[in-house]
Amino acid sequence: MLATLVDEPFDEPGWVYEEKYDGIRVLAYKEGSRVTLFSRNDKNRTASFPAIVGAIAALRPSTLLLDGEVVALDRHKISRFQLLQRGVGRARYAVFDCLYTNGRDLRREPLLDRRLELERSVYESDVLILSRRLSANGLQAFRVAKRRGYEGLVAKRLASVYVEGRSREWLKVKVHQEDEFIVLGYTAPAGSRKYFGALLLGAYKNRKLRYVGKVGTGFTRNILASLYRKFQPLKRKHSTVEEIDGLQRATFLSTRFVAQISYTEWTQDRKLRHPVFLGLRDDKGPKDVVLSGDR
Repeated sequence: MLATLVDEPFDEPGWVYEEKYDGIRVLAYKEGSRVTLFSRNDKNRTASFPAIVGAIAALRPSTLLLDGEVVALDRHKISRFQLLQRGVGRARYAVFDCLYTNGRDLRREPLLDRRLELERSVYESDVLILSRRLSANGLQAFRVAKRRGYEGLVAKRLASVYVEGRSREWLKVKVHQEDEFIVLGYTAPAGSRKYFGALLLGAYKNRKLRYVGKVGTGFTRNILASLYRKFQPLKRKHSTVEEIDGLQRATFLSTRFVAQISYTEWTQDRKLRHPVFLGLRDDKGPKDVVLSGDR
């Protein structure tokens, strides 16, 4: 179940407001002692997070299906995708929904009941976290998220059932500007820089791929080298976006990689201002990268 992005916080009766986590969305299946983790694009991530697997295997219910986010927390207990992507710190599982337990399918039951079952089935540890409710008031919850430096908040209707796909029963409001963009290519390096200068970025708008700017910061030397190697098999003669097809000293790529980018705002011509590269995402594909007006 995916949340729909909205522009402003709100407060409505019958809704709850939770911290929005900056990590990798994962479904966790428990059958007896066997636990399997899958990302939202059906990648098996079980081997990537053995501590999470062990913690879920130790839970009491014989069968479980949990929905949550694998995160890495900084020293202020704030989730940072960049830390997770670079393997810094302990990976934790922030659980926010329980879809199945002990032979009982909960997906058609309201979120209120699913949360109660989640709290009965999962106990917090240094690996497992129950998603934080910020405030009963949505406007106050947004102020809390902003003060603490969270990525944003997710508002959920307590009466909502669990449905696959994007829904307006769950809404997300961002505090910090951070999103995924498609890597369209890269520019040539300058000065002492090696491998490449900046990544060319794009996203879908009205089902058409658009150029949204380039990012040249946030890279270490090792990251530059690693990305450069990954990009070589994807080189193509022309860009997939007409706007940059004639860009000088640029190498164009087939649209396979998705990058997580932070930025301050959008310019008037709809380009990213002050973007910073945070990492590649392997849990989302290019078709998932849609500009907010289309979501």
